[in-house]
Amino acid sequence: MNLIVKNTLRFFFILYIQVFILNKIPPLHQFVVPYFYFIFILWLPFKTQRWVILLVGFLLGFTVDMFYKTPGLHAAASLLIAYLRPFVINLLLPKEATEWGNEEPNRVSMGSLPFTTYVILLTILHNLYLIFLEWMQFGSFFYFLGKLIATSLVSLLLILISELLVNRRKKTR
Repeated sequence: MNLIVKNTLRFFFILYIQVFILNKIPPLHQFVVPYFYFIFILWLPFKTQRWVILLVGFLLGFTVDMFYKTPGLHAAASLLIAYLRPFVINLLLPKEATEWGNEEPNRVSMGSLPFTTYVILLTILHNLYLIFLEWMQFGSFFYFLGKLIATSLVSLLLILISELLVNRRKKTR
């Protein structure tokens, strides 16, 4: 399947899960908000150009903002991890970007430890920035810290489950 078509379908499927399924879970929304949508940025192929990652990150965050009625919070957090993604990959992997094909970051292409570090780091950065922007309106530091820990754990659990359920291994020649 064409890479653009595959990622477009993935974009809308992940948005559907975030907006129409995860947003409708009432008991979690008082303290824990399961954010899953940024996995799309994490799953983009290694060779994706930086401006494309930033544009996709903005569009993804802006679309979530439209559904959540949050003016720019998700767009800012998505842009942050879209900007930091190449730096984190370069820190964790010894290969040059030219050595990667159209592979996507996963446990097989990166290795278990670097991939886990990659996911945990970008998830915490996303949630830290997003919850910090919300916290500036409310002010309780313990609320901020508790929400950061709980939301990050739930988001990491969702990402782990999706990694186990979705086969993203690319066949090599």
